[in-house]
Amino acid sequence: MQPSVLPGVLHPRRAPGFVASTLAIARKDMLIELRSRSVILSALAFAVLALTIFFFAWDPTAVAPIDLAPGVLWVIFTFSGLLGLHRSFGVEQPTHAMDALLAAPVSREAIYLGKLIANLGFVILVQAISLPAVALLYNVPVGAYVLPLIGVVLLAAVGLVAVGTLFSAMAVTTRLAELLLPLLALPFFVPVILPAAQATARLMSGRAVSEVAGYIELLAAFDIIFLVVCTLAYPFTLEQ
Repeated sequence: MQPSVLPGVLHPRRAPGFVASTLAIARKDMLIELRSRSVILSALAFAVLALTIFFFAWDPTAVAPIDLAPGVLWVIFTFSGLLGLHRSFGVEQPTHAMDALLAAPVSREAIYLGKLIANLGFVILVQAISLPAVALLYNVPVGAYVLPLIGVVLLAAVGLVAVGTLFSAMAVTTRLAELLLPLLALPFFVPVILPAAQATARLMSGRAVSEVAGYIELLAAFDIIFLVVCTLAYPFTLEQ
């Protein structure tokens, strides 16, 4: 016999699950950015500015485009990504929205992963615009190896965002957050950027995909390590 339900008594809502909480936080950040467009516009402005400076400072008689393009590409990816990561937690500081988020019945790991997914979307958008622009300006044919190149770029984006999101959370409450985030994050970006840049240079040179398989495996390993470690470390940053 089922227990009767008293009229007028509301059932308490169940707390959202881990996946639902993560996706809800990611959706919230994406909607905020789509309305303000502060991260996207600043990152794209930096990408266009850096691309223009490199292009007009380039002497094609001294440096072949195939040698310059990979370096330009990863400079743009790295520093435009930092601009977006800085705003990841900073956008909630003026209204103290993070305090309300911490008081909500969601796990701290879900907050981190939700922020990570949103940041990853912004970084991929910048990459999707910068990669064709670099290929076009430097006349680098990418059609033959576009799929493995996209794979390298996406794997590197995951590693950069995993580290950058964690350090953004650590630096946001400091007085020199704009300076502290690059100082903390850039040393940890190196293990991701080096194999990604090497793989990009070899693919753009027309090398076989088998020659970059080791770099791709290294990127995947770093992604797994950084995702696990940063997800577990994030709750400790809230004890500050």
